[in-house]
Amino acid sequence: MTMPEKPDDDDRTDGYASPPCLMHETDPAWRGEAADESDRVRVLRWRKAERQRLIAARLAVDAGLRRAHAAAIADRLDTVIGDPGGKTVSVYWPFRGEPDLRAWMERVAERGGRCALPVVVKKAAPLVFRTWRRGEPLGRGVWDIPIPADGCEVVPDVVVSPLVGFDRGLRRLGYGGGFYDRTLAGLDARPLVVGVGYALAEIPTIYPQPHDIPMSVIVTEEETVRPPRETPGGTAA
Repeated sequence: MTMPEKPDDDDRTDGYASPPCLMHETDPAWRGEAADESDRVRVLRWRKAERQRLIAARLAVDAGLRRAHAAAIADRLDTVIGDPGGKTVSVYWPFRGEPDLRAWMERVAERGGRCALPVVVKKAAPLVFRTWRRGEPLGRGVWDIPIPADGCEVVPDVVVSPLVGFDRGLRRLGYGGGFYDRTLAGLDARPLVVGVGYALAEIPTIYPQPHDIPMSVIVTEEETVRPPRETPGGTAA
């Protein structure tokens, strides 16, 4: 299967330059979600520029330090997920400097869990998840990312989702294709969704759109970002 589109094609708008949008600094009515089409275009411009900046920033980190960060993230994932025995855990194949969690996938399998990898079937369609364990054959998927050649399709109990950027609202800035959002929205029962990335990926807001689905929790090498606690009166603590 070949898909010539780049990962951020769904965020593409034609005929613009790509400096970050500063509307939030000049317009007090600018509050997260775009109010009309012109605002939506500004958001897409900003998100594309921010995506490029954040990917460049993580690729600039020394490879050894990225490995150390991935090990710290893996340890935090153990705490978040708990005993993986009997659970199906979807992870991902590392791409463009993402935390490499392949060794952690082996640990999950050794402890009785079943691992899967996401597979892009076609543009604007939900992902499917196929089981995979080290040593099993791989094929080439979209953007040349390895995918299970023979794995069976499963519905994961836990989805570990890589992110490009994130904010404290547990909202994930991805590559712009909308695959994870589309997939999570279509599941009958929502799994535990863990966004993973480096601490440098945190930004004040991703300027969320209606289709953006928050993560259950976000894990970086420095901390585990959880939903805001609520007081008995129903307000965030």
